[in-house]
Amino acid sequence: MIKRTFLALLVLGTSCAVAQTESKLLSPVDYVNPLMGTQSKPSLSNGNTYPAIAVPWGMNIWTPQTGKMGDGWAYTYDADQIRGFKQTHQPSPWMNDYGQFAIMPVTGKLKFLEDDRASWFSHKSEKSTPYYYSVYLADADVTTEITPTERAAQFRFTFPQTDSAFVVVDALDRGSYIKILPKERKIIGYSTRYARGPLPKNFKNYFVIYFDKDFAIAKTWSEKSLKEGLELDSKHSGAVIGFKTHKGEKVIAKVASSFISFEQADLNLSRELAKDNFEVTKEKAKALWNKNLGKIAVEGGTVDQMRTFYSSLYRTLFFPNKLYEVDANNKNVHWSPYNGKIEAGYMFAGTGFWDTFRALYPFLNLVYPSINKEMQQGLINDFKEGGWLPEWSSPGYANVMVGNNSASVVSDAYIKGMRGYDINTLWDAVVHGAANEGPMEAVGRHGVKYYNKLGYVPYNVDINENAAKTLEYAYDDFAIYQLGRALGKPESEIGIYAKRSMNYKNLFDPSSGLMRGKNEDGTFQAPFSPFKWGGAFTEGNSWHYTWSVFHDIDGLSTLMGGKEKFVQKLDSVFTMPPIFDESAYGGVIHEIREMQIANMGQYAHGNQPIQHMIYLYNYGGAPWKTQYWARETMNRMYSATPDGYCGDEDNGQTSAWYIFSAMGFYPVTPAVDQYVLGAPLFKKVTLTLENGKKVIINAPANSADNKYVQSLQINGKAYSKNWISHSGLQNGAVLNFSMSATPNKQRGTTAADFPYSLSTEKN
Repeated sequence: MIKRTFLALLVLGTSCAVAQTESKLLSPVDYVNPLMGTQSKPSLSNGNTYPAIAVPWGMNIWTPQTGKMGDGWAYTYDADQIRGFKQTHQPSPWMNDYGQFAIMPVTGKLKFLEDDRASWFSHKSEKSTPYYYSVYLADADVTTEITPTERAAQFRFTFPQTDSAFVVVDALDRGSYIKILPKERKIIGYSTRYARGPLPKNFKNYFVIYFDKDFAIAKTWSEKSLKEGLELDSKHSGAVIGFKTHKGEKVIAKVASSFISFEQADLNLSRELAKDNFEVTKEKAKALWNKNLGKIAVEGGTVDQMRTFYSSLYRTLFFPNKLYEVDANNKNVHWSPYNGKIEAGYMFAGTGFWDTFRALYPFLNLVYPSINKEMQQGLINDFKEGGWLPEWSSPGYANVMVGNNSASVVSDAYIKGMRGYDINTLWDAVVHGAANEGPMEAVGRHGVKYYNKLGYVPYNVDINENAAKTLEYAYDDFAIYQLGRALGKPESEIGIYAKRSMNYKNLFDPSSGLMRGKNEDGTFQAPFSPFKWGGAFTEGNSWHYTWSVFHDIDGLSTLMGGKEKFVQKLDSVFTMPPIFDESAYGGVIHEIREMQIANMGQYAHGNQPIQHMIYLYNYGGAPWKTQYWARETMNRMYSATPDGYCGDEDNGQTSAWYIFSAMGFYPVTPAVDQYVLGAPLFKKVTLTLENGKKVIINAPANSADNKYVQSLQINGKAYSKNWISHSGLQNGAVLNFSMSATPNKQRGTTAADFPYSLSTEKN
């Protein structure tokens, strides 16, 4: 027995040593698992992701499609069959897609309907990376490979020996066009499928596909039947081309698309693919991923932690994605989802600010500011062409979620140093959005007349999610105030925003110590259950939204009776049972279920409203509790596996929480030059900023047990505060954390160490 145990340990030690040696040879992209989060369904989200084959912020993403065409759940890990390989622009299954089309190889009988052409596959014969995807389609005996560029891609199909090899192109229903040009080995077409709202003016996703083999067969199809002729404009158009192949023959298809024209799609293809073969495109895409992922180098963690870190980092680099293209004169141009015209300049789409203002945009401002500068220029064009800033773009205005959080996205970028764009137009845009109801509830401020008159949106005036709107508007007013100050606006112009940022106090109920809906006459709504999801709140309950006072945690703490009671209230979130009241929804939504099964009390990390709450212990003099719960959440709620998230990943937000937390700090208050400290996950993190400076985070004693910060030195000097500054990091910095298995309950406990709050600034 002893001998066997010794041998087992010897083998284990040898394999670990080999793994550690090999891991040093891996590049960042090799740690990424695009299947993280794909084992999801409408009733329970483990991420609601799909394996995205793309380059960072590319206009197009490709993915294998296991669901029905048009189903938001494009790819689910538990599925058995692939129906096609889809070009997608989908930010989430709940938002669904626009302009999608699909390509699928088949053999034997000519099959083009999605159920007929579907093929069984296995994850054992699937390889998924950000820059390359390969899968064996068993029914067709065909291996399909894909590698991407920003607006184009290459497919490589390896066929068996057959005289009946086909490639099906499906432009989907809702109106589509297809044309086969055999002499050019070319197919062109467009899709007008659009999921969110009425079809925008002049919306078409034009695509071109070139093959490297002559067509022996060329057919168009519509609905359930083949058609005569090589051109078809119908509700549901498609094409099939066929050829004879020998065993192992590889057929290449080069594909690109454009929202502008067929000519622009051709230009995108020739510019991005040029004469590159499949392997060259693949290596270029891999290099691009390594360049971007390599901005953050982590060392001294387990292989699983490395995989989770880089898989999460991968998810932060997609949305919003580029909607602009580069014309023949090398000018940036875009089709406008707002007016249907071809306009000059940048445009991005596919993000919801309710989710992403919290951590995703602050993350871009820290690590990838140049792309967010482009995004800010895109927001200028949103406003000029549509009259409003979007709160959810898909690709135009989508009527979903609450808040006016574009103000935060604009303000944080400018305060974190973005320059070189028309900030005055963005100032006009945020002021306009704050003062008016938009063309739909989710644009501008729904209920703004009540909010400005009463200081809150009332519960009893048929405005749903009123308390959530009030709390978010109050923070958004703070963001506008901060931007106004940075721009040198007079107090007479911006003071109103500082005043309104205190409107959160109007919803605080002293009897429960929580936020509560309030009626127009000033009475609190009754009956009141702090466990009731929805109603006054958005995808959460009072225990989640009470902490949504990002800009004035000290003021919230005072309302709760001081620091000690504030910390006790924070503790209660974790110690209460995960009970819930779903009556406002008429059923258990997936966010409720995810909280219930997490075994973290009322803490619902699978949704955004409470994700910052762990860091609030720093404002109450108990930073070691932040350190504990941040590590617990990273360990328990994230892994680089198909069930690796604890709710919707949401356009990079839930991943950005992990990346920040693994580095040891988090942006509790966007539009403020501070990050609130937690504790790093790795022994060393090297962050290379775009200005060439490096931020090095050392924690050599870090381990599963040593999760607590005993002391911190920054640039060789002892540092006691519970926050670090963005501007300080921009100069380059070395942070040396001394870690221990026991908390230091003296460090960071005085008010002088606490992070920013508007109340303390004003005192």
